[in-house]
Amino acid sequence: MVGPHPAGHLTRREALVRMGGLALAASAATGAAKLAGALDLGSPGLPRPAVATDPQFVTRPDLRIPGLTVEATASGLSGGLLMFAPYNAPSPAQAGAVIVDEHGTPVWEQPLAGLVTTDLRVQTYRGAPALTWWEGLVRLGHGVGRYVIADSAYRPLARVRAGNGRRGDLHEFLLTDRGTALLTTYSVAHADLRAVGGARDGTIQDAIFQEVDLASGRVLLEWHSLDHIPISESYWPVGENWDYVHLNSIAVDHDNNLLVSSRNTHTIYKIDRHTGQIIWRLGGKHTNFPIPPNARFAWQHDARRQPNGTLTLFDNGNQISRALILHLDEPHRTTQLQHAYQHPNRLFANSQGNVQILPNHNILVGWGAQPYISEFTPNGSLAYDARLGGGYISYRAYRCPWSGIGVGDPAVAVRGGARRATAYVSWNGDTRVAWWSAAVGSRTRDLAEALTTPRTGFETAVALPAGTRRFALSGFDASGRRVVRTRTIRV
Repeated sequence: MVGPHPAGHLTRREALVRMGGLALAASAATGAAKLAGALDLGSPGLPRPAVATDPQFVTRPDLRIPGLTVEATASGLSGGLLMFAPYNAPSPAQAGAVIVDEHGTPVWEQPLAGLVTTDLRVQTYRGAPALTWWEGLVRLGHGVGRYVIADSAYRPLARVRAGNGRRGDLHEFLLTDRGTALLTTYSVAHADLRAVGGARDGTIQDAIFQEVDLASGRVLLEWHSLDHIPISESYWPVGENWDYVHLNSIAVDHDNNLLVSSRNTHTIYKIDRHTGQIIWRLGGKHTNFPIPPNARFAWQHDARRQPNGTLTLFDNGNQISRALILHLDEPHRTTQLQHAYQHPNRLFANSQGNVQILPNHNILVGWGAQPYISEFTPNGSLAYDARLGGGYISYRAYRCPWSGIGVGDPAVAVRGGARRATAYVSWNGDTRVAWWSAAVGSRTRDLAEALTTPRTGFETAVALPAGTRRFALSGFDASGRRVVRTRTIRV
């Protein structure tokens, strides 16, 4: 943990607080109804077209988050499913976690009434793949909530909270190989901001991150921006509850120190994991690396060191947003642009966004405040492009390998009568069923296998033989193994 300060020495945070007086962060959540479709993660400022709220599935009318509309696709895509957490559409549209296939068809949806979900992805927990996400409410552009780790059947394995009485922020939840999680949080203090054109008794957000032991919940490290980052480094206009830093990603570097992205100082900080001291700055007003014009970035998100030593980040920019791959020479303090990836529509996302290097070396880009998810080849060709449903945006997006077990029992609905009936079946979250087989008859004990129907996306329609009075459906995987059977249903 970042240790105590020497006697008689005031940190920046303590000095600011002493001048202005401490105000505990009382970020009490406002009504959930006001938050649905009206959140501010950096003032996206995008038009909000009307969103259809009609059920999209016969079997699951409660699931109404649209999948993706695929606008371009090519061969050679990286494997895996697409994961994102759409929000921001006008009420009563749903928000929540969504997994889709490369056709944009939903595989799993989890709407959470009155709450927002962000950062849905696959991480490693106790040696196995697990889904993780943040869920909660939003206040002052930050989250007030908790983090969830779930198994392949979407059952929570752990619910993680920030320590020391703080509340978990939406911007980062990173599992480490130490059995810990790195997460963001924040507090609000009164401070004298006259040096930057603010009020004598102003209010400022202290950006905080923690490293929390997952088994015990003990806080191993707590770092405060006001202890280390002068307020003069900020580019954000001074105002009430001034968000002068705005941390939005934490990554573990090759030497186990930390890379932290601060949107509002346009800086990536390398931080000593033991002392909390800043080792170097990349970008901003006091960069330790001269940055050539073609590699300069602003309002950035999601800074990550890659296995080959390069640094990736999402450059929100001032007019056009880009995914960047930078080559850093730390000993000589130089940086070069290795590659930049720009959407053909020259998108400008003034908030959010992320970059993921895929196993086949393609680059997945979540465009944040712009409703797109794209995959590029290493040479910059657009291999995949998809748009979120009307009005939605997503903080981040990922493509991850995932094998899921359906939640609960398959959902079945019947349309029509005994002369001509169609059964509809879905199993939210399942990735294993390849086709459905119908056993039909007039009595339960007389059911006989009658036909098989290939699975078609989330929901499959099975035309039942004329005269069917009762039926049951079985789901089989690609190898022919039955993985589930429904109850017997009367037509």
